[in-house]
Amino acid sequence: MTYCLALKLRQGLVFASDSRTTAGIDYIGTYRKMHIFQPSKERLIVMLTSGNLATTQAVLDNLRRDLELNATPENLGSVSYLFEAARYIGRMLSGVVQQYAGAQQDARATLVVGGQIGGQPPELYLVYPEGNYVAATPETPFLQLGEFKYGKPILSRIASADLSLDDAARLALISFDAAMKSNLSVGPPVELAIYPRDSFQFSQQVSFDADSEFFRALCQRWNELLLSAFSQLPRFTWESSGPDGARGG
Repeated sequence: MTYCLALKLRQGLVFASDSRTTAGIDYIGTYRKMHIFQPSKERLIVMLTSGNLATTQAVLDNLRRDLELNATPENLGSVSYLFEAARYIGRMLSGVVQQYAGAQQDARATLVVGGQIGGQPPELYLVYPEGNYVAATPETPFLQLGEFKYGKPILSRIASADLSLDDAARLALISFDAAMKSNLSVGPPVELAIYPRDSFQFSQQVSFDADSEFFRALCQRWNELLLSAFSQLPRFTWESSGPDGARGG
């Protein structure tokens, strides 16, 4: 399985993905889930992938082929809007899913497509196996793939389009920490990419493995703060401050 996350902010975009594909008692497989296309200086497109690996590999191969051949009527270098890129990728994904459907039990895959094309604002789309898509909005500024249920509560509480890029990156890593603590199929390395609006390049692109000192310190500090906050929750009316627990009054 996997977990991928992207946030759309007023300052730009943040992308994060794990690298785990299988997790068993004696074998753990990894595979990169973040794929970057930059056909020109003012065009940067990121694709996060979840689902059948053969399907996502076929989609990636087709996208690269179309770019290399400058295929018509569309390729990632010729579309004028990012929603056109999402629609084009969606058609390709749907076609591959249908092609593999008879040979594989589950050939479905789901993608996040984000980035910016010159003259347009940064955008973020969730592309379904059927080829349709939905966009991130100021009210729902994050999109997730894979085993996202454990990492979603903190996003629902804190994620906002007004977050700074660095705060959003920290939030993404905390979301991954929650997912990894609750699901063995999500695991490091965790890739993180920060894209400032109108820059057409990442300000930061890093990978955190299981031994990353920063990632470990961040998660440990978050856990300490959670425990501290929990200890400061309001007391029930029947609780006593006395050592014997006897009801006061």
